[in-house]
This record gives sequence, structure tokens and C-alpha cells, in this order.
Amino acid sequence: MRQRLRAPQFDRLYAADPDPWDFATSPYERAKYDATIRALDGRRFARGLELGCSIGVLTERLAAHCHDLLAVDLADAALVQARARLAGLPHVRVERREIPEEFPPGRFGLIVASEVLYYLDDPALEAAVEAIAAALEPGGSLLAVHWRPHTRTYPQRGDDVHARLAALGWPAGASERTPRYALDRLDRPA
Repeated sequence: MRQRLRAPQFDRLYAADPDPWDFATSPYERAKYDATIRALDGRRFARGLELGCSIGVLTERLAAHCHDLLAVDLADAALVQARARLAGLPHVRVERREIPEEFPPGRFGLIVASEVLYYLDDPALEAAVEAIAAALEPGGSLLAVHWRPHTRTYPQRGDDVHARLAALGWPAGASERTPRYALDRLDRPA
């Protein structure tokens, strides 16, 4: 099992490139974000949580679906960019937190985990899934999107992360598989 990726690794990535995955410019990312937003089916949520917000590109789009949105990441350089991007949205807060150890308190109607849970090793993934299950309100939605192809550095494969989330037993409100990503919206029964 590969080691989980920690803050120093992400800090090095952002030091070399302020947008290392081209979130702001990639047609692939734009299409994936379009699919992510479509999976919400136009719903709005009182309180949302985005795990691993990076530079805030998806966060900016999620903000239209949440009355209050908390976006977290562990890379300081990414958070500087996210705060600047989201400065005009007073209902969005951006915080530095490492998941699962610093999972935010409280309950959320929407939790988004986009391209983040596969960075965790088995114990951290299990703890993160437990924290998500404890934090998601009855009737709330967990929206997960992850890269499917094999990588040399991530501890988990995207499909394995989605299989673990499916084991929560919540029905899928939306599901999409492309060769590059898996997308699932799991709706916790009310």
C-alpha cells in the first residue's frame, strides 16, 4: 500500500505550478465540473462542505447551490488562490484542514469529495468515510468524483474509493462512468 499524500507533497506541486492540474483551463476539468453540477439536479442545500477545494474552481460553481459553503484543503498556496477567487462570495468560507484528522464539526446537507479521497491510505480513507457518514444530514447528498485510471502515486484507485462509498448503502441519485472518472451522488435516506 502506498503512503497517503500529505501537505508537503501538495505544497511542492503548487510551488512548481499554481494550477498543477489545470483546473482553471482544462476542457476535461470543465466537462467534469459540468457533470458534477448536473448531478445536483438543481437542488440547493442549507450547508455544504467541499473536501479538497484546491484553487476553488469547482467551489465557485458549488456556491450557487449552497446557502453556506465551507471549502477545505491542506495546501496553503491553493487556499490563497481559492480565497482570492471566492472573495466576492460572502457565504463561502475557505479553511485549511487535513482530512480526516481535522474534519469540520457539524452537519451538512451536501458533502463533495472531488478528486481527493484517493490520496488517503486505507486507515485514513476509512476514517474519512466514517466522518462523512457522521456529518451528512439525513436526506443529504454525498457527491464523489474520482479519476479512474491507475496512477503510480495515489494510494487508492478511484473505482475502489467509490466501491467503499457505495458500501455505506445509500441509494445513488446520480451515477456516471467515463473512461477517466467515476461520479456518484449518494443520497442518505431521510
